[in-house]
Amino acid sequence: MAENSIDEMVNWVVSVDRRLILMDSMKRHASVRASDIAHETSRSTQNISHALKEFEIKGLIQCLTPDKTTWKKYILTDDGKRVLEQLDGKYI
Repeated sequence: MAENSIDEMVNWVVSVDRRLILMDSMKRHASVRASDIAHETSRSTQNISHALKEFEIKGLIQCLTPDKTTWKKYILTDDGKRVLEQLDGKYI
């Protein structure tokens, strides 16, 4: 991902609080599940699942268990890690 694209992704993440919550959780955990983040943050699982789907579409995360319908686990992609580096210390 080009530097300009990273800046655009950072702005995209910062524009919605559930996205920042997700990145903060990804910073603290090697892999995440929607229900775990929802429990930690007092958000609805649906809200966090929506953020996970957005991140997956943007290529920032990868599902480790795509064949499952529930309890899916996600990790950051290399692009996601680069975006997290830019957010760390400034926004999360």
